[in-house]
Amino acid sequence: MTLSDEARERLADVVELQPTKNSELQDRWGLESGSEVHQYLENELGDYYFRDDNSLIRATSEAADLVDVEPGVESDPDDGTPSKIRVPALQARIVDVLAGPDEESESVVSVLHKLRDAYDVDPDSEDVRAGLQSLRRKGVVEIEYRTVPTFRLAVDRDELEVSTTD
Repeated sequence: MTLSDEARERLADVVELQPTKNSELQDRWGLESGSEVHQYLENELGDYYFRDDNSLIRATSEAADLVDVEPGVESDPDDGTPSKIRVPALQARIVDVLAGPDEESESVVSVLHKLRDAYDVDPDSEDVRAGLQSLRRKGVVEIEYRTVPTFRLAVDRDELEVSTTD
């Protein structure tokens, strides 16, 4: 299957963002709906992606070789925990300020305040929530349900290499 330049760029996005959801790709590609993302994946990239047991979108190994892009998550071969991630700057900052695995989990609002204090930025709370959920899908963050969902790192910060995509 020969890919157009656009399809190759979008496949690189799938490799980079995996595991991902329609909504993340919709935002990245500027499409109107998750249905458009699904149609594009099926029609243009059907041989190069699959959905895992959690219905998250992942690239095939052939896709990663084809576009020569580092995957969004690399795992430790011994225990399978994430050891290296490529994420947008906001998510890298979240990893930097979020409670560690042995600390009490914290709310989205708490993480938002820590980001404001540490980086002199003012992200939208929904962007922080989306970043936490994306990191959760990558296995870097775990969620604990209390009165509100709370989050903490699932891996030791010093065992994780973080690079940014933007």
